[in-house]
Amino acid sequence: MRLSEIFSIIEKVAPPAIAAAWDASGLQVASRRSAASSLALCLDPTPEAIGHALEKKAEVIVSHHPLNLKPGLPNRQDAYYHALRLLFAADVPLYAAHTTLDANPDGPAGWLAEELELTNLEVLEPVAPPLRLGGLPAGFGLVGDLPAPQSLEEIMRTLAGLVDLSTAALCGPTPENVTRLAYCAGSGADLLGKAASLDAQLFITGDVKYHMALTAEICLLDAGHHSLEEEMMRRLSRTLQKQLVPLTVFFVPSSSPRRALVL
Repeated sequence: MRLSEIFSIIEKVAPPAIAAAWDASGLQVASRRSAASSLALCLDPTPEAIGHALEKKAEVIVSHHPLNLKPGLPNRQDAYYHALRLLFAADVPLYAAHTTLDANPDGPAGWLAEELELTNLEVLEPVAPPLRLGGLPAGFGLVGDLPAPQSLEEIMRTLAGLVDLSTAALCGPTPENVTRLAYCAGSGADLLGKAASLDAQLFITGDVKYHMALTAEICLLDAGHHSLEEEMMRRLSRTLQKQLVPLTVFFVPSSSPRRALVL
């Protein structure tokens, strides 16, 4: 399949028009090839992930996070240098679907809302200018009603069956029951106030800083930057397996760089 066709199909799920202004979604590293027969997806374009993808004969790689938000000269033999070295040696292009994927709530970014069967969904932070891709406006994070009130413990058990919570942390007041829940995968802690204003009793996100945890007005679960986005990319791979036939599509799993402390 031609690379232009592959990227066109990806961009229907992750439209460039909804990328954040600061983002670097899109083609990261070009190649001389014009077609590919196998595609690998990963969360981070680390040398390890790229190496695993190439070992499995990937001819194009799609990551969630960009190789570098502000590309510079590869003047040090660091992860950026080694990622470029692997890609250039194999003549394999790298494409990033970052905020272009995050801001499409009707795509894989909405997976947790589907699993929790949330209704009356609203986007926490719509993109500007407003744009509607499907049933919901494009934007970051979702809030919705649970089908029935649940205790925090019940929700945590459900989440633990879906993603790795080994490095997760709870902050803020503990609700007696949760009827309305919000989440934003990755680093969405700055949307806590919006989640509270939309009557969520629990907000799930990552990268929560100390002072935000100290003053959180509603219950806040820092699930970590990795866990929710890893699952989102796994589900994107399933979507693309169906849409990119006869291309071979596979997912390269990863682990959080944070590890639980065991004494």
